[in-house]
Amino acid sequence: MRCEKFGIIFILSIAILILLILIFLLSDTPLRAMYFFFLGPFRNIFNFGNMLNASIPFIFGALGIIIAMKTGNLNLGGEGQVYLGAFLTIVIALPLSSFGIIAGLIAVFLGSLGAGAIAGFSGFCKAKWNTNEFITTFLFSCAVIPVINFFVTGPFLDPNTSLISTAKIAENMRLPLILKPSNLSAGFLIAFVFAILTHFFINKTKMGYEFRMAGHNELFARYGGINTKLNTVLALVLSGFMYGLAGGISVLGTHYAVIKEFSAGLGWSGLTVALIASFSPAAVIPCALFLAWINAGARLAMQNTGLTFEVAYIVQAVIFFLSTSLVIKNAFSRRGEKLNG
Repeated sequence: MRCEKFGIIFILSIAILILLILIFLLSDTPLRAMYFFFLGPFRNIFNFGNMLNASIPFIFGALGIIIAMKTGNLNLGGEGQVYLGAFLTIVIALPLSSFGIIAGLIAVFLGSLGAGAIAGFSGFCKAKWNTNEFITTFLFSCAVIPVINFFVTGPFLDPNTSLISTAKIAENMRLPLILKPSNLSAGFLIAFVFAILTHFFINKTKMGYEFRMAGHNELFARYGGINTKLNTVLALVLSGFMYGLAGGISVLGTHYAVIKEFSAGLGWSGLTVALIASFSPAAVIPCALFLAWINAGARLAMQNTGLTFEVAYIVQAVIFFLSTSLVIKNAFSRRGEKLNG
């Protein structure tokens, strides 16, 4: 655990150092750009609340990745699952507007189950035919996105908006805002609760123990009487469900509709947060806030100084690379062994 903390601090430090270098290279006013990048998200309630709100899908996505990884699987279909969860939420919610927020939450739950179902089908294919879940989750995601685009731009398109989106849900179905005038909704509290529940599930329940054992050594777990095939399916269902929650909560708390391909990049962002957190649910929230801060800072710097927003993508790519580097992992593992020795 201690060497993991060293690894996280090292990775984030390198990422910030590279960020500083990029700002000095790409900005004509580097000090002004640094101010808006690092302090801009904290200048007022509006910026701060929007930053927190942007972290919500990152939290759910990271939790989905972590649940799958605990069984030794990886769900790469996050973008399609977020999109599907959001779309099913809007399809169920629109006819039930008179029933208020309860109907909205039920719509989110059912929409998330739909997202969990397509991820679970990948798990079924792996359990039944030993297919690679990396490929199947990604391919199913790629197949789902254009289908939803057809409905968003066709039968469900709202002609009264300048955006390519569905109609908006009724106001009585929307999650309450908790930090006005920002867009921060009660969805952040829901994400916080799910992070706690995921930590408890993985570390304190029998099924969580089975997930972890299968992830450490599937053959040993199987000889110990654990149904690893069933757990593979269940883990991917829960993983897809978490991604579906990211989409559903985005509908109820932020967009109030499904905007065409709004989920682009969210799958990789969730994976990035999970990598920074070393696949620990307890570390997901601060790591998601870090990534949201990077994105919010890049956006504010772009608006006020002309610094390109792609800087945020470069930093995210650096974090992704460093987090998956076996050299760094081995180095900090050896450091941990020396400290324990």
